Amino acid sequence: MNKYLILLISSLLLVACVSRNKGEKENLETMIADSTKQYVYNRDFLANYVQLIELKSGKSAIVLIPAWQGRVMTSTTEGDQGYSFGWINRELIASREIQPHINAFGGEERLWLGPEGGQFSIFFKKGASFVYDEWQTPAFIDTAPYDVINQTDSSVSLACDVETENYSGTLLNFKLERNVVLLNADEIKNQTGIDVTGSNCVAYRSDNKITNTGEKSWSKETGLLSVWMLGMFNPSPAVIVVIPYKPGDEKIIGPPVNDNYFGKIPADRLKVTDNHIYFKADGKRRGKIGLSPLRTTGTLGSYDFENNALTLLICCLPDGITDYVNSSWQIQEDPFSGDAVNSYNDGPLEDGSQMGPFYELETSSPAATLDPKESLTHVQYTLHLTGKREDLDKIAVSILGVSLDEIEDSFR
Repeated sequence: MNKYLILLISSLLLVACVSRNKGEKENLETMIADSTKQYVYNRDFLANYVQLIELKSGKSAIVLIPAWQGRVMTSTTEGDQGYSFGWINRELIASREIQPHINAFGGEERLWLGPEGGQFSIFFKKGASFVYDEWQTPAFIDTAPYDVINQTDSSVSLACDVETENYSGTLLNFKLERNVVLLNADEIKNQTGIDVTGSNCVAYRSDNKITNTGEKSWSKETGLLSVWMLGMFNPSPAVIVVIPYKPGDEKIIGPPVNDNYFGKIPADRLKVTDNHIYFKADGKRRGKIGLSPLRTTGTLGSYDFENNALTLLICCLPDGITDYVNSSWQIQEDPFSGDAVNSYNDGPLEDGSQMGPFYELETSSPAATLDPKESLTHVQYTLHLTGKREDLDKIAVSILGVSLDEIEDSFR
C-alpha cells in the first residue's frame, strides 16, 4: 500500500478516535448534568449522608428525612428517572458540616414555626438586635431529629417535644407532630377535588400539629406561635409562580400583595391582575411576596413551561380568623398582622454570595391561641403534575383559575 495512503488513513483514524472520545466526554458531561435533576440521583445522594424514608405508589414517590424534622426533600411523578422536584443543597450536605444561624439542607416541604422576628420571635434571644449575626434558627426546626412514631408504605408520623423561650422571655413548652401521607388518584380527588386522570402526579398531604404542653395558656400579650410550611424548589427563567387572590376594596381589606419584605419588586418581575398575582421564580433576584388572610384563597402554584410541570399547594385555612404572626425583623406595632401565604425568589446578596438558587412556596397557620393540652393543626397538600399540556391546562384552569398559556405569557 502506498505509504502516503497509509499515513492518510492513520490520520483519519486518529481524528475519528479523538472526535469520538471528545463526543463521548461531552455526552457523559451532559448526562452527569442531567442526572442531578433526576429523582434517583438525588435519592441515592441523600442516602449516602443521612437515613431516609421513601414512600412509593406506582411511579409516584417522595423522600423524607427524620433527622431533618421529617421534611420532604424531593419527589417524582415518573419513577426513578423522573424529574426531581425539590431543591437540595448538595454542597452543604456533602460537607457534613453544621453551619451557624441556619442549615439550609433544602427540601420541598419543611416544618417551621413563626414568628421569625419581632417581640415574640423564637429566632432572636431576649434583648438581641434584629440583625443577621444574632439571628439563630432553633434546633427543633433545623438540626434536631424527630422520632418516627409510625410508618407504612404510604405514610409516616413523626414527633418532637420542645422547650424554648421567645424574645419577650415567655417560656413555651409544646409538642410538634407531623404526619405525611402519599395520596393515590382517588384520594386526591376525594380530598382536593382535583381529577388527575391522564396526567402523571405525585401528591401528598401533611398534617402539622402543635400542642401546648405547658401549664399556662398562650395569649397575644405574651406571644403566640404559628405553624409555617416552606417548600424549596428548583428555579428557572421558565418558572412562574401564580397566586389567585380575593378581590375587594383595598381600603377595607388591604392591598392584594405585600412585596416590601426585601424592597419593592419591579414590575418586570411581579404582575398583579384583577384576580391573580404572577411572580418570576428564576433564582436571579432576591424578593418575597405575601398575601394576607383576607386576600388569600389558600391555593398557590407554579408552572415550569420548559419541563411542562405544574406544582400546586393547597392549605386549609379557617374562615374568619385574621390573626397571623408578623415575622418582620423589628419591634412591631401589630405583631399579628402577618401574611397567610408567601413566595420567595432567591438571588445574590450584596456581597455576591447566594444560598441557592431556589424559589419557595409557603403557607402559615393562624396564630395559635392555645390553652394547656390544646392543639392546632395546619394541613397542606402538595401536588406535582406532568404529562400532556392539555390535561395540565384543565387542572390549572380549575384550581388556579388561569390557563397555562396565560401563565407562560404573563410577562411577555
